[in-house]
Amino acid sequence: MLPNYALTAIGNAIVDILAPTTPEFISSQAKNGMKPNTMNLISAERAGEIYKLIGPATEASGGSAGNTMACFASFGGKGAYIGKVADDQFGKIFAHDTRAIGVHFESKPLIGGKPTAQSIILVTPDAHRTMNTYLGACTQLTEDDVDESIIANSAITYLEGYLFDEPKAKAAFFKAAELVKKHSRKLSLTLSDPFCVVRYRDEFMALVENHVDILFTNEEELKELTQKSDIEQAIKAIQGKCEIIAVTLGDKGSAIVTNKEIIRIAPIMPSQLVDTTGAGDAYAAGFLFGLTEGKPHPECGRLGSLAASEVISHMGPRPLTPLKNLI
Repeated sequence: MLPNYALTAIGNAIVDILAPTTPEFISSQAKNGMKPNTMNLISAERAGEIYKLIGPATEASGGSAGNTMACFASFGGKGAYIGKVADDQFGKIFAHDTRAIGVHFESKPLIGGKPTAQSIILVTPDAHRTMNTYLGACTQLTEDDVDESIIANSAITYLEGYLFDEPKAKAAFFKAAELVKKHSRKLSLTLSDPFCVVRYRDEFMALVENHVDILFTNEEELKELTQKSDIEQAIKAIQGKCEIIAVTLGDKGSAIVTNKEIIRIAPIMPSQLVDTTGAGDAYAAGFLFGLTEGKPHPECGRLGSLAASEVISHMGPRPLTPLKNLI
């Protein structure tokens, strides 16, 4: 039987709160553990403190894997999403937004527990983002939320590295990986953030070597994973560890690494650079859409660049222009 879904993503279901800021503000918060250009895990109380300090903000459904599914659907791909929200206003917004773009989302909401996760994303004038994330209900994603029938009927299952920060979510992560293997499907992983790799380097490398078919990583994540200071050495070190490794290199484009070759993909420059939030998520969506459509690797990379270019041209991590119209 052919898969019902081209792609299923499992990740932290988060509502993003995006606000412009200055490097000086972020520096002033270093004493509170805020690290620029990374994802910082925070408490509910800290989220409230930051929210009071920022100016006007934009609220939108987000989360790394959620953003990837939004871009995948924008290309015209058929997909599903698994993630935990609470039975609260933000949770209802996330569920509505996901279903409205045509993505299957039927994960049971958390009742009477932590609120839906929020990420306060501070964007500096150079378009870089510093994320301050309260995981909330995300931490309650469990193995029971991983629907075997969805994994069995998905050509590719895509997992985000952020799931490793909570034991229950990590268990769900590994259950999905085993189900992918059981049903002879493909498993894809995004490393998510350099600090995720610092925390779980050995586990990530074991996953890549033993379970993952398609790996997404940016330059800093790959250097951290391979413990190489030079990106070309890092690319050589990861080559052959799994079937496909897609390495995003910012304004230098990307590299598609297979057992036999390294394919260089030129960047597609945006009309204006506004906000890099979700660039890697969008790239993964374009690449995976091309792959599920049977496109050659260079075209998959081009579609990834196309999606990333659209997303970074405006505030927010999801496309404003249907990506299928840009192909």
